[in-house]
Amino acid sequence: MSIPEPEITPVNAPHWQGLREGRLMIQRCTKCGHHWMPAREDCPSCLHDGYEWVQASGRGRLVSWVVYHTAFNKAFAGRVPYSVAVVELEEGARAITNIVNWRDGLRADQPVELAIEEEDGVALARFRAV
Repeated sequence: MSIPEPEITPVNAPHWQGLREGRLMIQRCTKCGHHWMPAREDCPSCLHDGYEWVQASGRGRLVSWVVYHTAFNKAFAGRVPYSVAVVELEEGARAITNIVNWRDGLRADQPVELAIEEEDGVALARFRAV
């Protein structure tokens, strides 16, 4: 069973296109400068509806993580155990993602870097602990 595919919309299409091209694209508010993901039509900080797409550095820090030993979706049954993490990018945006080398050991505030991986034809933003 393949993983659930993302729903690509006009609002989030630049993010997915960027990943296919090897770049992590995030939104930045044109009024207050706040960066965010996932994509939305207005700034979650000031609610301004003006934004631009910018390339993120791909570097950040590990905020939190969990290792799943049970698959709550049949598509992930062959992956257990696997990690799900919250990563804060240098730009301030936070992402729910996977850490690809979690078995090497993780710690809070550990530096991470982007590790784009393709799965079932979809480029996904995952991260590697450094």
